[in-house]
Amino acid sequence: MKQRVLVTGASRGIGKEIAITFAKNGYDVAINCLSNEHLLLEVKKEIESYGVSCIASTWDVGNFFECKQAISQILSVWDSIDVLINNAGISHIGLLQDMSEMEWNRILSVNLSSAFYCSKLCIPSMVKKNSGKIITISSVWGVSGASCEVAYSATKSGIHGFTKALAKELAPSNIQVNAIACGAIDTEMNQFLSKEEKESLMEEIPAGRFGTPLEVAHLTLQLAQNNHYVTGQIIQLDGGWI
Repeated sequence: MKQRVLVTGASRGIGKEIAITFAKNGYDVAINCLSNEHLLLEVKKEIESYGVSCIASTWDVGNFFECKQAISQILSVWDSIDVLINNAGISHIGLLQDMSEMEWNRILSVNLSSAFYCSKLCIPSMVKKNSGKIITISSVWGVSGASCEVAYSATKSGIHGFTKALAKELAPSNIQVNAIACGAIDTEMNQFLSKEEKESLMEEIPAGRFGTPLEVAHLTLQLAQNNHYVTGQIIQLDGGWI
């Protein structure tokens, strides 16, 4: 039976690469983004070129009502979501003392609460089938913390605790929960760095380069296929950096 995957934050970058990689491997794919509908529809067209179906919709993963409405609509078309990829996320760079309460609450809702919202809404269909995968794209800053990225680091650390605890809760239902802690990946999120800053950062990474969205996508697919005894893991994909 064909598997179905939901990938949040899939209009570009890592999410886009994950969605396309799953499509290439025969999955029906549901994709989401907040507002870049034209980019999302381009991804949808590419996904459908691999002979699978695609549901594309714009909604805010940091808003429970919107998550509930969107996922209910997806489940009205599909009988279940077999794989959930919590990929959507935002960053914030700056001193904590300069961060507003609104900025703090927003990054918590998008990076951390969204994993709760989407997981809560997808778990019942997984439990019913006695199988499923929940994979969250995280960061090495959730492991080590980063100066001037306190809120971001806090949300990713939260994801790691969420992942380990939920994995134990869902293991009896044959649902595996894991996270990928990415290092420096060559995406638009890092485009604020100058050429000199990128070169300096690459010198810190034993692998001598940034990772690619495709490498993240391949690891995500590996976790989604088989590996029924791998759960509760925070897998670092960072070229030996941290």
